[in-house]
Formats: sequence, structure tokens, C-alpha cells
Amino acid sequence: MNRLNNAVTRIVFISLLALTFYLPQTSLAQQNDIGLANAKRYTIGSIEVTGITSYNEQTVIAFTGLRVGDELYLPGDKISKVIKDLWNLNLFSDIDFYVTDVKDGNVVDLRLDIVEVPELNEVTITGIKEKKAEELKTENKLNKGVKVTENLIANSKTFIQNKYKKKGYLNADVQIRTRSIEDSTSKNKVNMLVDVDRGNRVKIDKINFEGNTELKDSKLRKQMKNTKQKNFIRFWKRSKYIEEEYQEDLTAVIDKYKENGYRDARIISDTIIRTGEDDITLNIAVEEGNKYYIGDIEFLGNTVYTDAQLQTMLGLKRGDVYNGVQLKERIEKEGDPDADDLTNLYQNSGYLFSNINPVEVKVENDTIDFEIRIYEGKLAFFNNITVVGNDRTNDHVIYRNLRTRPGQQYSKLAVVSTIRELGQLGFFDPEQLSPEFKNVDQTSGTLDLEYRVVEQGASQIELQGGYGGGGFVGTLGLSFNNFSIQNIFNKEAYQPLPMGDGQRFSLRAQASNLYQTFSTTFVEPWLGGKRPVQFQLSLSHTVQYFFDFQNREADRDRRFLITGGSIGLAKRLQVPDNFFTISHAIGFQHFDLRNYNTGLFTFGNGSSENLSYTFGISRQDLATNPIFPVRGSEFNLTAKFTPPYSVWNGTDYAALAAEREEALAAQDLEAIGAIDQERFNWLEYYKIKFDAAWYNQIADKLVLKAQTEWGFLGAYNNDRGIPPFERFFLGGDGLGGFGLDGREVIALRGYPNQSVVPQDRDRRSNLDGNSGATVYNKYSLELRRAITLKPSASIYALLFAEAGASFDNFRDYNPFLLNRSAGVGVRIFMPAFGLLGIDFGYGFDPIPGTNGGANGWETHFIIGQQF
Repeated sequence: MNRLNNAVTRIVFISLLALTFYLPQTSLAQQNDIGLANAKRYTIGSIEVTGITSYNEQTVIAFTGLRVGDELYLPGDKISKVIKDLWNLNLFSDIDFYVTDVKDGNVVDLRLDIVEVPELNEVTITGIKEKKAEELKTENKLNKGVKVTENLIANSKTFIQNKYKKKGYLNADVQIRTRSIEDSTSKNKVNMLVDVDRGNRVKIDKINFEGNTELKDSKLRKQMKNTKQKNFIRFWKRSKYIEEEYQEDLTAVIDKYKENGYRDARIISDTIIRTGEDDITLNIAVEEGNKYYIGDIEFLGNTVYTDAQLQTMLGLKRGDVYNGVQLKERIEKEGDPDADDLTNLYQNSGYLFSNINPVEVKVENDTIDFEIRIYEGKLAFFNNITVVGNDRTNDHVIYRNLRTRPGQQYSKLAVVSTIRELGQLGFFDPEQLSPEFKNVDQTSGTLDLEYRVVEQGASQIELQGGYGGGGFVGTLGLSFNNFSIQNIFNKEAYQPLPMGDGQRFSLRAQASNLYQTFSTTFVEPWLGGKRPVQFQLSLSHTVQYFFDFQNREADRDRRFLITGGSIGLAKRLQVPDNFFTISHAIGFQHFDLRNYNTGLFTFGNGSSENLSYTFGISRQDLATNPIFPVRGSEFNLTAKFTPPYSVWNGTDYAALAAEREEALAAQDLEAIGAIDQERFNWLEYYKIKFDAAWYNQIADKLVLKAQTEWGFLGAYNNDRGIPPFERFFLGGDGLGGFGLDGREVIALRGYPNQSVVPQDRDRRSNLDGNSGATVYNKYSLELRRAITLKPSASIYALLFAEAGASFDNFRDYNPFLLNRSAGVGVRIFMPAFGLLGIDFGYGFDPIPGTNGGANGWETHFIIGQQF
């Protein structure tokens, strides 16, 4: 504006000078402003443009809107407007109008002297890392060729300073300088140097409260989750000052008062006092007001639900301490689609257009009467349901998992459940799943619903190599999680494989000097395509060779062969809710021992058969990302049974048990093997397992997972005993899941693999060896923090604490006699490779059977385990 005023002054002053002295080539800048009253009308004789510019003369003249022959007053509004319009173009850094000549008393020659705003050539940012510098360039749009105006420089400086102040760098300083450069195109170009000095983060020395008598300083400070004063024992939350988080914490302080009945509480003032170069003190003055209680609550406008029903859901009654936060959440708890509040009650019953407002109608002394005013609106129904974004997954796979249907009454819960269902499929990025309402018509009570999905990789490859178990171990695994078996013979469907029908097909091979194992699994989640009945078929074959410790090599004349398979069905239930699933499976394994005498198997030449039926019931309600659930729960209860052969096969197992005791005392290995072959020719047992996990979102990306597990292996006939198969082995990373002999490997970090097991049950010999456990229990807590949840790679860090133990029989079971551990870890999930991770765990207790102290640190690598 100063430049505009100066230019107008120049025009007025030079016009008067031309009239009085008739001086050619006189600058408008040399005149005083004498007002428009003395103006004289002139005709433009010529217009000349000079100065630094990349525009040609005619273009600039066109910008002015002036033409030769135009009449104008000097001084006058027209020249003022021309100058203002030129400044508004933001193309010039300097503008000067000159009267160069006056002819015949009323013909004026004008010259426009301009300097074009320079263009940015390159930017150099110092004081911060290169990656951060590139981010600042992008955020401030400091691109090559942009016009470098004073406004750009000022805004960039302010933006960068505020950016770092928001992160706690209150002393951040930014200096921006420009330097002109010579350019062959005659353009005015500059290089920009941005020097960023963040300084140190400002720390909060003290947080003081004034005016509080009902709530102590310590309780109010506790509400400030992100703003903490210095405390040497608190290392997980530093005492940094961030303005945005500080303002949120002030709101939390007032919310605490409202929770305790102080409706009128407010922050009177908050002051920042510098106590050092990098230290501040926060003084917060509060006015508490009076404590209030709830009076009468009246519901208005409700026809769908009775007052009693709404009162029960509201959960507040006369005489309760007024709790503003609780009242708001009972009406509508924002951010929680599963909350038991009045809004969800209506929304899940079809009343999309409903609106509920609590109104204070009377305040008498310390009591507040309320009216809950309800506008129910019209029932809403889904009209069109569409899905967009699926370019690999077939439509029918998605639509069969939708909980919303055209013509169905609107339900918020159904929409939320659909998002969870689609996220659990694993075919789409759960972080980008979003429902969008369209064509919402309150008059007809209809709406269209569109689900937007983003495909992500659903297939995985497992390729590993390393040394272990006496030699090199190589693993190749392929898992296709969105397979289409019906197109397996369709050449056109291979892109690169037939995909899109939601089936799972996996192949896995592992080999070393000691063993080879091959397995395949096929899963159809919707058998027949009409109902969520899952069909699963799996086959496997394993050859295990005896390891000769003396020669340090495998003895291929001594081997253990296992061939088996299973077939199963699982069905999703509708009662008690549709998160329940029941499953049935029949499995068979043939164990063939060929000259394979070990401490575990006393019959080195023989076989065992394992025919079993497994029944399971589970419930899974997780939101939404299966890799990183933020809330919800899941539990599984399974019972595995074999036929009770001892009831009808006529064998006297009590006599066999007595014979085995005699053979054991005589160390008659051949007799022991023969007896055990008869005892375990067909395996007889029952096995019960239970596990449950709960997920609670503490903050945006911070989740607490709590889990418990329990397992028991029992026998129908105590004389026959529990077989040496199907046992539990606790400890380590849990890799392997089911071992060659049907064993279940349960992770317990902080201890070596399969080490937390009962000691040898028979001290008289080494026949039984480490045969695992028949009972185990385990408890664990994990605090998870998401780092990134992008489709290309999901990464989260974790802190864990867990404890577990295993026992030889139920008589010895003690749920409080535990091996404890704690540690840290990280997980990385990539669609092409599955789950990878590493844990560092510290075992606080000795390994069973040893006399040492704490086991200490163990490192565990996680590959392909569940999340």
C-alpha cells in the first residue's frame, strides 16, 4: 500500500509540474500530492515500458488497460486504478509511472518503469535433515519457477516457525535470504536460502493451579495426558510444551470438573512464564463454581421407546451428581460405534434422521432439571448398495459379506459390521475402507450406500534358509488368499494366478538333512456360495530321520513317517449374535516308526493311528484391521476327541500297566516297546483348549492387548494312560505350531524353545525323556504402538509381559506357579511375505529342572505367526 500511495503521489506531482514548468522527462516521484481538485484532462500521446521484465511491451501495456488516444485526468483516479491493478497481479516488485513529455498543452507521453517479481531458481534449507527440508519445500510450495514475493517469504517464515513451535520448539528461529542470479533468458531469478534454527525443546518446569479447592493439583495434572511437568521418574512422557496438546489438556481439566458435578467450572487464565532459556512454568487459574446434582429428567418426542426404556439406557436418575461428560456420552459417545447410548439405540433401529438434545430447563439451588428432546424422524431404508474399487476380487465375494441389503431397514451397526467384515477378509486395505451415504432423502426415507475399497496383496511367499537341527533348513511356502479354484484350468484367468473368489490355497515344503515335510491346504469360506459355511481340506506328509550324535549326521535307515489329513466344516451363527462360529473337523494321522527308538518312542518298529474329531466354538469381533485390531475381542474353545477304543477292544490295560512297571524295573526295553505298541496302536485321548484376547484402544495408535490360554490333555482310561503324542511344549517363539508327533508348541518369550515343560517324570530311567506336558496355562499383556499401517507394509512396536507354566498332570496344576518374562519387540507385515518380527525377552525365573537364577535375555525371531 505504501508503494501504491507513493506512485499516486508521483502522478499528481508530475502532472502539476508539467502544467506549470513544462519540463520533459520529469519523474512522478518528485511531486507532492495536491489533490484531485486541480486535475487537468489530457490525451495519451504514447506509452513506453522500461525495466526488468520477461513480458513484451505490448503485453504490459495491455495489463494497464491504457491505450494511445485515451483521455485521462492528471492527477486522477484512472492512473491510481491502473497502478493498483498492476500491483494486484503480483507480477511486479516495483512500479513507476513517468510523464516524459507534454505536447500542445494537453497531449501527454507516459513511461511505465517496472521490475518483475523474481522467479525462484533453487532453495537451500539448512539446520535440519534433508528429508525434513524436502517436506518443508513441499508444504510451502517452494517450487522452481514460483514468484518470490514478500508475501511468500513472510508466509514461509511464519509457517516454518509455527510448525516447530507446535512440536515444542518455542525458540525456533527462521531466516530467509534471497540472492539474484544471472540468467541467459533475461529473467529475474533468485536463489533462496532458508536457515532453520530449531533450538531446544522447551520443557515444563512446573504446572501450577490457582483457585482450585475441590480438586487437588495432582488430580488436575493427572488429567493433562500430554502436558507434563518435569519428573525424573517419568521417562515415557517427556515434559515438552506443545500448544495444540496443551489446549486439549485444558479441556480435559474442565471435563474432570464436569465429571464431579462442577458444571460451571472454567479456566479463567493460563500464563506461560519463562524460568530459563528452555524452561517454562504454566500457571493455570480456574473457577470451580458450585457442585450440581441431577433433578427431574423428562423425555419429549419419543414414540418408539418408552420413558422407562430410555431411562434405563441413559443410566442417570434424580439425585445423581451432575456429570456433564457422562451425560454427553450417554446421549452420543463420539468415535465409538458400539457404544450403548441413545443415539445408537435409534440409529440401529432405522432412525437415521433422529436427533437427541439434552436441555437444561430449570436450575434451582444445586439441582438441574433436564428435558431430553428427541426428534425421531422417519424410518430409513437402504435403496441401492454398491461397492467400488475392487479390481481383482469378484463382486459376489464382497456382496455375500455385506450386512446391509437393498430394502433393509437402516442400521448403523450393520454398516459398522460390514466394514469389519470387509477388513477381516484380508483382501482390502482396512485403513481405507469407507462407507459413503448418497441420495439421502428424508421425504421418502431412503438412502444409497457405497462402500469404497482399495485392493491389497492377498498372496504370500515364504522363502527361508538357515542352519538348525543339525544342518541346513530350507523352506518354500506359497499362500494364495484370494484364490479361484474354478478358474484353475482357465488360461485367461492366470494374471499371474486365478484370483478373486475368496478361497485360500497354500503349499509348503520344508527340508533339511534330518527331515522333509510337505503340506497343502484348501479353504472355501462359502461352500455352495449361498451360506457362510467354510470347508477346509488339508493333507501332509513328513519323513523324520534319526540324528546320530556320535557321527553328527542323519541315519536314513532309521526314520519316522507321518501321513495325515483332515476335513472340516465351520458355520457362522446368528444366535446369540453373528460373530459366533461353530466348527467340526475329522482328522486322521498314520505314524510309522521304522527302527526309530528314542526316549520318547519306546516302540522303534511299529505304528500308531490317530483318528479324531474336533469341535470348536469361537467368537471374533475385532475392529477393523486384522493386522492391528484397535478394539474388540476374540475367543476360541476347542475339544478334540478320539473314539474310546478301550471300551470295546477287550484289552486289559490294568494288566498291561502292571507288566510295564515290571519291565521298567528290569530295564527290559524290548518288553516296554512291545507293551507301548499295544497301548498306543490306536491313540485314545481327549483334549480341551481355550484362549481369549481383548483389545482396548488407549490412544489413536496405542492399543492394549490382554490374552489368556489354557489347555488340557486327558485319558478316558487311566490304566491305558495318556499317549506320548499331542502334548504341549511351552517356551520360546512358538514357531512350528504342531510338531511331527502332533505336539503343540506354545510361545513364552524370554525362555528357550520348548523349555518350560515338566521334568522327567520317571527318575529310574531315561525312557520317557522330555515328553511335554498335559496341562498348561499362559497369560500375556501387550502394549502395541502402530508406526505405519500402509498397504505396502504395516509396522508396529510392542512391549510385553507374560507368564506361563506347564504340568505333567492335573494334580500338579497350580495357576499361580508361573515362569514370568517381559520385553520389547516389533512386527512387520508385508502382503508378499506375511508377518515378520523380532522380540527381546527377559526371563525372570529359572528354566524348570535347573538350579540357576533368572534365565535372562532371549532373542526370538517371528516368521509367519498369527498377529
